[in-house]
Amino acid sequence: MTPSTLENDLTNEFSVAGNVKHKNSVFTLLFSNPDILRELYSAIEGVDLPPDIPIDINTLSNVLYMGKLNDISFTIDNRLVVLIEHQSTINENMPLRLLIYVAHIYERIIHYRKLYQTKLEKIPVPEFIVLYNGKEPFSEHKELRLSDAFLNADELKTAVESLPLELIVQVYNINYGYNPQMLERSKNLGDYSIFVEKVREYRKRDLSLAESIKAAVKYCIENNILKEFLEANSSEVLNMIFQEWDWDEAKEVWQEEAREEERAKADAEKLKIAQNLKNMGLSPEQIVAAGLQPG
Repeated sequence: MTPSTLENDLTNEFSVAGNVKHKNSVFTLLFSNPDILRELYSAIEGVDLPPDIPIDINTLSNVLYMGKLNDISFTIDNRLVVLIEHQSTINENMPLRLLIYVAHIYERIIHYRKLYQTKLEKIPVPEFIVLYNGKEPFSEHKELRLSDAFLNADELKTAVESLPLELIVQVYNINYGYNPQMLERSKNLGDYSIFVEKVREYRKRDLSLAESIKAAVKYCIENNILKEFLEANSSEVLNMIFQEWDWDEAKEVWQEEAREEERAKADAEKLKIAQNLKNMGLSPEQIVAAGLQPG
């Protein structure tokens, strides 16, 4: 595919994006492949999974909210339930969300009648992973624990040897420049990190979001970065990332507008109190000293 042909195709694909809603993300589309998942998991855990170990993808849709709860879930050789969530914003409620989600996974892979048998039913060991690539600074690795959400959690942890329920989520920063060994071990993850970084780079050049995505796709294909994936799924990638990033940028605008409204309300309240104090005979200096000058 020549650059000129690619550019025309990208433009045409974006023109029909419309209001189509995708349940999947670019991350899910890329890694919803057993071989690529094997590479990804091996890179995260620093292991080498043999190619003959079966991986069964069991991601659920239409669970709880936003059409889905989790990006990817899968079992490895029917021994391990792994749930990988990709996020551009760290959500401290991930342990609770994944607790609910893994319950649905077990409900799906274990027949309900086995819950009532007297013999112990062995179940796959769960593992919970979040891959972060947001714009806000974040450490290379962090653990999130369900117990941090418990009321009086500190008292509980000191009162008992072990809590009756715990869930630990491993969070890894996959932005370009973070966790380099992990990104080197998985070419697809490393390429994905570069692709996201390229979209942000073009965005900083005052290109529109659509133009930035098209430029990043073109750059990556020309430089053999996710080339086959982008060529095979260009329309899906364009529509998905446009909607994801457009939503994220819209949220930032709404949040800033909300903060401005709160500041305006606070200033109005200060002015009202200051006027009342002035009517009571306080001098302007005394009112300023009381911290009632609008910010």
